[in-house]
This record gives sequence, structure tokens and C-alpha cells, in this order.
Amino acid sequence: MIDYIKGQIIELTPAELILECGGIGYSILISLQTYEALQLQTQAVAYIHHYIREDEELFFGFATKDERELFRLLIGVSGIGVASARMMLSSLTSDEIRQAILSENIARIKSVKGIGLKSAQRLVLELKDKIVKGAGTDNTAIFKSDNNAIVDEATTALVMLGFSKAAISKVMPSLLKDNPNPRVEDLIKAALKKL
Repeated sequence: MIDYIKGQIIELTPAELILECGGIGYSILISLQTYEALQLQTQAVAYIHHYIREDEELFFGFATKDERELFRLLIGVSGIGVASARMMLSSLTSDEIRQAILSENIARIKSVKGIGLKSAQRLVLELKDKIVKGAGTDNTAIFKSDNNAIVDEATTALVMLGFSKAAISKVMPSLLKDNPNPRVEDLIKAALKKL
């Protein structure tokens, strides 16, 4: 399975990226989010979702793992295909999609071309709990800190205690701001007071 392709950008349009790696030019379908992220670059890393069906084989590429995880979550919903998921990621940012699902904003979701009332309702119904629990995000990108090992260990402990990654990710930045160089046990104790 291909996780990512790193190479030189040969061609970039709002819908497609041609990335040369090892003398091979890969045609990668992208969203508008990814297009905007790669616009000023000559080299790129595209995180790949390899889509295979009997009659076609496509690469969908994303500038971030976070966007790819959300794409995978969206296509897991019955009735949402790769084209609809890509259209959603082109029409709304990843955060806007998550927020619309969490707030059950059907009108916002329906504003995406190709998404009707039933599909919007199904997205909310099937994904709300998953997003609350932290699905569809790249959890390695939640914390940007010199203390990643400490944060990871504290997060793992808190998850084992029954807290969701989404809830932990909300309190962790403020805890790290209060104490930039915490010990694991201090971070866990402080998080328990806020969760």
C-alpha cells in the first residue's frame, strides 16, 4: 500500500497534481484544499488514498494526513463516494466539515454540490460520534511540541482512563501553555482537573 509520494511538481491544477518521483509521473486527483496548500511549492509530499475498482484505479492525494483521514471517514458513509468526498473537501475546509457535522448543520453540508438532504443527514448520523471520539483526524498533528513523547504518553493514559482524544486535544494546548516542560504525571493530573 502506498502511504505517500514525495517528488517534484510537474503540473498542478485545482483538480489534479502530476508528481514526478523516481522518473515516474504520478497522476493524483486532489481537492481545492490541497491545491491551495501546494500552489507555491516545487516539491511536494502527497498523502495517498489508493482507490481501486474493477474498471479503474485512481490516486487521491492530500497535502496533510489530517485531510486524508477525513476523506476516508467521509467515503465510509453509505452513499458518499470518492467524488462527493473530494467535492466536500474542495467546498469546505476540514474543520468546517467537522464543525458542520458536530453542530448538525444540514444546510451547510447540503450546500456542497452533489450532497442532498438524505446524504447530509446520513453524514451527521454516522459521523457525529466518530468525530467526537477523534476519528477522521491525524492524531499525530494534534500536538506540536518539543514534548511529543510526554504528550503521547499522557494522552494514551487518559484514553485508557476513558476520555476521548477529542476532549484531550482540547485541553492539552492550554496545559502545555501553563507548563511548557511538564512531567507525564503532572500533565495527567492537570488534564484530569480540566476534563
